[in-house]
Amino acid sequence: MAVLGNGVVAALDGFEPRSAAEAGDVARIHTLARGGDPWSRSLPLHVTGSAIVVHPPSGRVLLRWHERMQGWLQLGGHGDPGESDPFAIALREAHEETGLGDLAPWPDRARPALVHVVVVPVPAGKGEPDHEHADMRYVLATAAPDEATPESP
Repeated sequence: MAVLGNGVVAALDGFEPRSAAEAGDVARIHTLARGGDPWSRSLPLHVTGSAIVVHPPSGRVLLRWHERMQGWLQLGGHGDPGESDPFAIALREAHEETGLGDLAPWPDRARPALVHVVVVPVPAGKGEPDHEHADMRYVLATAAPDEATPESP
C-alpha cells in the first residue's frame, strides 16, 4: 500500500456506504489509494477532502460559489505535497476558504467522522482536462459563522 494512500484507506475503514453508488465510489477510491499517490493531480481521478461547515444552534450551512462547477458547494480541495490525511486536508481547506479559526469536527469534537464519499466529474479549466475528484466529506462546526471571510471575491 502506498504511504500517501494510507490516510485514505484508514478513513475508509469502517465507513458504511449508504447506497450502491456510494459503495462503487468507495471501491474506486480503495483501488486508487492502493495503487500509488491518490492525491496526485496528474491522475484523471484523484482524492480531495471536503467539509460541510455548520452552525449547530441555528442550523445554518456555509457554502461557497464554485466558479468552474457553477454551483454552491461545500468547502474543500486538493492535498498539498506530503499531506495524506483527508480530514486534515478538509479542515485546512475549510480554514483557508473561510478564515474561521474555531472549526472542529461535528457532532463529536474528539472524533472526525467521514460522512459522505462521492466521485464527482470536474470539467476542464485552468489548464486541466476533464477529470474526477474522489471527494471525502466531513462535517465541521463553527460558533461564529458571521466571522467567515471569503478566500477570494
